[in-house]
This record gives sequence, C-alpha cells and structure tokens, in this order.
Amino acid sequence: MATTNTTPTQQAKNTVSSGVDKVKDAVHSGAEKAKDVANAGIDKAKDLTQSAKDLASAGAEKAKDIASAGYEKAKDFASAGYDKARDLAGSAGRMAENATSSVGGGIESLGHSIRENAPHEGMLGSAASTVANTLEQGGKYIREEGLSGMADDLTNTVRRNPIQSVLVAVAVGFLLARATRS
Repeated sequence: MATTNTTPTQQAKNTVSSGVDKVKDAVHSGAEKAKDVANAGIDKAKDLTQSAKDLASAGAEKAKDIASAGYEKAKDFASAGYDKARDLAGSAGRMAENATSSVGGGIESLGHSIRENAPHEGMLGSAASTVANTLEQGGKYIREEGLSGMADDLTNTVRRNPIQSVLVAVAVGFLLARATRS
C-alpha cells in the first residue's frame, strides 16, 4: 500500500485547483442558464413582434373596411341626393310645362273674348280682329309647344340669324337697363 504524502503546498494547490474547477463549472453553468434565458427572451420578443404585426395588420384591415364602408355610405348618400334633385327638377319641369300650357290656354281664351266682344266692323273691328287672331295663334303656339318647344325654336332662330339676334339682345339689354334705373 503506497501512501501519498502530500505537502501543505500541494494540498493548497489541489484545493485551489478544485475551487477553480468549481468556479469554472459554476460560470459555465451560469453562462448556459443566461444563454437559455436570453434565447427565451429572444423567442418571447419574436412572439411579441409577430403579435404586434398581427394586431397592426388587423387594425389596418379594420380601418380599410371602415373607410370602404364610409365611402359606400357617402356614395349612396350622393346618389340619393342626385336622384332626389333629378326628381325635383323633373317635377319642376312638368310644373313649368303645365303652367306654360295654362298660360297659352289663357292667352288663347283672351283672343276669343276679344273677338266676341269687340266691334266687328270698321277700323276698330279690323284691329280687334287682328289682335284676336294674334292672341289666339300665340296662345295656341305656347299651349302646344311648351317651354322646350319655344326654346328649340329660339335656338334655331338665333342660329339662322346670328347678327340680328345679337342686335336684338343688345337692344333688350339696353331697354332693361333703362327700365331698372328709373
């Protein structure tokens, strides 16, 4: 049996060496644990980043849906407003045509009344007959053509006689200006 005699220096050296090994093991173990914790933290950060991306994407999609719904509502509202304006314009046009027809009928009736009540002979009878004829024909024209027919006829007359139309417009403008100044 061989006994090993170790000197106190050797024992101290062995103790220090054993302590260094334990410290190395503890540092290595601590480094491994820190690495594991760091990796777990990185994984958690990746998960949080993905969750944030998912939330942002869902938020953007929701905002897009809301904007689209708002656009559709605005479009529907504008369309309804357009339809209502078109209906009102059509109704106003029909009312104007009806009023024009009534005015034409009234003028025509006035021509008949003048013809029946005015003298039939002499210069006054001739003038009354001419006025009655003119009123009857004008009333009939207004009643039958309405505003749209009169506008078409006026447009065609201006196209056929542009210079005369401009002169008439200037004269009417001058007379209206004089009448409104007084």
